[in-house]
Amino acid sequence: MNLQYLADGLLLGSTIGLGAIGLTITYSILRFANFTHGDMISWGAYFALTVAGLLGGIVAGAAVPLAPFSFGWTVVVATLIAMALTGLLALALDQLLFRRLRRRGSAIAMVIASFGASLALRSLLEFVFTPQPTYFSTELQFAVPIARGLRLTPDQIAVLGLTLVLFVACHLWLTRSQIGRAMRATSENPSLARVVGIDVDRVVRITWLLGGSLACASGVMTGLVVQIRPYMGFDLLLALFAAAILGGIGSVPGAVLGGLIVGLAESLGVWAGAADYREAISFLVLIAILLVRPTGLFGSRAR
Repeated sequence: MNLQYLADGLLLGSTIGLGAIGLTITYSILRFANFTHGDMISWGAYFALTVAGLLGGIVAGAAVPLAPFSFGWTVVVATLIAMALTGLLALALDQLLFRRLRRRGSAIAMVIASFGASLALRSLLEFVFTPQPTYFSTELQFAVPIARGLRLTPDQIAVLGLTLVLFVACHLWLTRSQIGRAMRATSENPSLARVVGIDVDRVVRITWLLGGSLACASGVMTGLVVQIRPYMGFDLLLALFAAAILGGIGSVPGAVLGGLIVGLAESLGVWAGAADYREAISFLVLIAILLVRPTGLFGSRAR
């Protein structure tokens, strides 16, 4: 087997896994499937693209690529700003829509509302930026030999490194910080969390901010190695849900591992000549694992 297919699978899986972290945290705490998460990936990428363009226009020479990468420091700064903006967008959506439905205790209504909001966000993005794909940079990059039959560009190596850094940071924050422990307690039992003095409303706000920020990071990474399109997040949505369920709802390591498995399954499907059925292959893997372990790889039994 050509090692390049494995590398492509890991690269795709890293972006899926990073996006699935926000999705699995949101699902475990808010108890509903958020279909707008894929659109947050797209909005995050376009936020970063817009801010990078503004910074490049203000500061002369700011867009000069940081060798050996294809992007300059404007993209790095723009990504941090875009993560905050996307988190605020997710929080605003909750305040305007989901919070009111959550008070009525209707999870089905929240799912339907999220589907409608997803359509609206995607259509607005397409109206503002047009359906044409765009890029962070048009700089030509040459793949670097890593091993026999394996070559990666510097941008792809950066994406893999960023995934690892964000995963470790998120895992440590959720397991070592006070708010992280409060989020895990809320995901276990929101009512009991309120009884012991945890500000559940604050936890919910931070959950939206964190989920939106991680979605933005996933969008920027996808834009760096592929392209930026209004439908880029929507195209990843099913894979995100597959990764979150496969890893176990609420598990950050599970989401990343699930993303890697889905990415590798799709890449190996291409290698086997089933490129048209790559998504179906990843879901077959999901079904096979869930038949053995219904709670996912790192999930706990339903309470």
